[in-house]
Amino acid sequence: MRMNLEHRIRVLAVAAGIGISGFMVQAVGAPLFQDHDQKPDQRQDQNQDKDYSRNKTYQQGMREGQDDHAHSRDHSKKRHFKKDEDQKAYEAGYQKGHGN
Repeated sequence: MRMNLEHRIRVLAVAAGIGISGFMVQAVGAPLFQDHDQKPDQRQDQNQDKDYSRNKTYQQGMREGQDDHAHSRDHSKKRHFKKDEDQKAYEAGYQKGHGN
């Protein structure tokens, strides 16, 4: 009976140690995950600063933005592109051409 009690105490101690160490790893790793969450925002900022000047959809947006600005219109043509990258390029060109 004594052997069985010692065995149970050891198993309980190991389980408690694993539980505590798992909590500590999670607590230490939490700031790393917060940094990871911020990286997409940084990527989004980089996409806004991306040089689209040679992109056709950027140039189209630039022309339409300049035309709308000259005629005091606000985004008169709502363009939608299949590719997300083309949509971003167009919007960046439009905003640049419209003077925003």
